[in-house]
Amino acid sequence: MTHSQFRITDEDRNSPEYQEAKRAYELAELVRHRRLELRLSQADLAARAGMTQPQLSRLEAGGVSPTFKLLDRLARALETELIVSFKAIG
Repeated sequence: MTHSQFRITDEDRNSPEYQEAKRAYELAELVRHRRLELRLSQADLAARAGMTQPQLSRLEAGGVSPTFKLLDRLARALETELIVSFKAIG
């Protein structure tokens, strides 16, 4: 059995879809890392944030674009502060 290799072009990297997926993955990693720092299970964090464990699992897999309301609840549940900023390009 062989596996195909995919190459991501600069055009792909600059697409809105790629950028959205990248941000979702980065957020997922931040949430998972902090959850593990606090030694919380997905079920524990989900309960703290007012969501279900399957919802949290999807978020940690990078498959969800959460609302600001959910991000705020997650920040509090993770004992952190939610900070949103804009950064100039270039």
